[in-house]
Amino acid sequence: MKSISKIISEIKPIFQKYIRLRDKDLPCISCGTFTANEFHGGHFKKAEIYSGVIFDERNCHKQCKKCNVFLGGNEGDYRVNLVKRFSEEYLQELEEYANETRNYKYTREELKEIKEKYKQKIKDYES
Repeated sequence: MKSISKIISEIKPIFQKYIRLRDKDLPCISCGTFTANEFHGGHFKKAEIYSGVIFDERNCHKQCKKCNVFLGGNEGDYRVNLVKRFSEEYLQELEEYANETRNYKYTREELKEIKEKYKQKIKDYES
């Protein structure tokens, strides 16, 4: 039987692919570029620290590789642009929820549902 962490690591690329599809017409959430060679699904609240928002769509947006990898998420600009794109209230709600669920423990059933949900969302976008 696979460990929970193994299952999560299998779902992350599916979820991040969905984020890239969802945000395909938007720039990098941090620096605003449309022309990067590679885009990721970058988390505002780090997935390694805030387990409850790993698969929260409010916490993940299209982000260029430079900002996500080489600038450690470029959190300052990410924050500014979340407020510009959505609102201060959006950011506050996300931060509160991230703190409340910081050490969230997923069940196998939850993870199965999350995986199927994002596989279906990808299928819907691609059709």
